[in-house]
Amino acid sequence: MATRRLWPGVGRLFTIGTMLGRGRRAYSASLAFAEVLRLPSNQRTKLVFPLQELQRFLVPGSNPDLHLKIFDPTLDDIARAESIFTASARNRIDYVSSAVRLDHAPDLRCPEVCFIGRSNVGKSSLIKALFSFAPEVEVRVSKKPGHTKKMNFFKVGRYFTLVDMPGYGYRAPEDFVDMVEDYLKERRNLMRTFLLVDSVVGIQKTDNIAIEMCEEFALPYVMVLTKIDKSSKGRLLKQVLQIQKFVDTETQGCFPQLFPVRRCFEVLIPEP
Repeated sequence: MATRRLWPGVGRLFTIGTMLGRGRRAYSASLAFAEVLRLPSNQRTKLVFPLQELQRFLVPGSNPDLHLKIFDPTLDDIARAESIFTASARNRIDYVSSAVRLDHAPDLRCPEVCFIGRSNVGKSSLIKALFSFAPEVEVRVSKKPGHTKKMNFFKVGRYFTLVDMPGYGYRAPEDFVDMVEDYLKERRNLMRTFLLVDSVVGIQKTDNIAIEMCEEFALPYVMVLTKIDKSSKGRLLKQVLQIQKFVDTETQGCFPQLFPVRRCFEVLIPEP
């Protein structure tokens, strides 16, 4: 059985993505979190911990368990995490190479994490946001689904390699199953898989195929809910509760806590 404990380094870093949201005034990425820290507590919670914000809309006494405290980074943890994704002379963040088959993948010793999801779920946009502190790293984002056709490898300093996988479903590469299945099954230094699910439509049949692969290969994985700002609070809460129930009852390797991110990945802060 795959472990359900979140690998500390990757988990702490991923909180950067959860705070990327909407507002009225844009700031440069390097100033974003410093500005977030100056917000009033309720606004900060809405941006950084959206699941906590959703709790306010639960029916009193229903008490569904959203597992909010399993991974519970402090604001200082999130601020420190930025440094890992910030490129510098001592912390090189680079595109390494692309591959269409596992035997073409670079031979890297450091731990790997991969991002996988349906076409147009927002995968490449999220990865681009995570690399916003490394402007020289190019992550191609397209409005057309199925843009990513290869496995793209990015080295994040001495910490880990991030792998952007092709999207499945619409316009997926013809050899998608062979490519992804071999990688998930055979890649020895793969430590965590981030499986992105569109929070507007929930888990689809194609998502179930990816989930089944993660479960079959006993992979530790995390479910990421994208586009949480595209639905009303009521609809979003309904989807979150359904997906949380699925994770609790139908999976063994999935980390219990969900990770929500917004559709707009530029950091925006409300006007004072």
